[in-house]
Amino acid sequence: MNGAGESFRLVPFGGSEAPAAADGLAVEGRIARQGERLQVEYRVSDPAASLRIPPPAPAPRRRDELWQTTCLELFLALPGQEADREFNLSPSGDWAVYLLDGYRRGLRADPAWTALPFTRHDEAGVLRLSLATTLPPELAAAPQLEAAITAVLQHQDGRCDYWALRHPGPEADFHRREGFGLRI
Repeated sequence: MNGAGESFRLVPFGGSEAPAAADGLAVEGRIARQGERLQVEYRVSDPAASLRIPPPAPAPRRRDELWQTTCLELFLALPGQEADREFNLSPSGDWAVYLLDGYRRGLRADPAWTALPFTRHDEAGVLRLSLATTLPPELAAAPQLEAAITAVLQHQDGRCDYWALRHPGPEADFHRREGFGLRI
């Protein structure tokens, strides 16, 4: 991705006092939209190698419940509308895209995507995932989209941390529209 777009840095639920922040973990990246094209790059820094990262799958495919382990996520919505889309990207290469009618309502697979190829790069203590995709016509035609970038990070001991641009509620909840902190 070139220099265009918005940078982001996620925070763990519980803020800077959360155990994940103390482990030196960081989730950051960039998101850019140009017409019907959307690009997102995630960079997960794990200097202590404390995360459980699934290995690449031999044949990545659409899968449900990716959020139960390490999963990088993106939510997109049209301003002023309840419906949104949820993208789940596993470091294994497995993926899912869902349509929702509103807050946690009407979850179903989005037929606009039959594949969601993205790239994975591993470096010492850093995992990078890059997604480039074409938006469906109703999103591509919108002058602006609301976006939330989130991540579930599973540790070697099995516990999960929940990361987002912001956590607007008393519990980690990526579906809250107040957490959609980017306009693209």
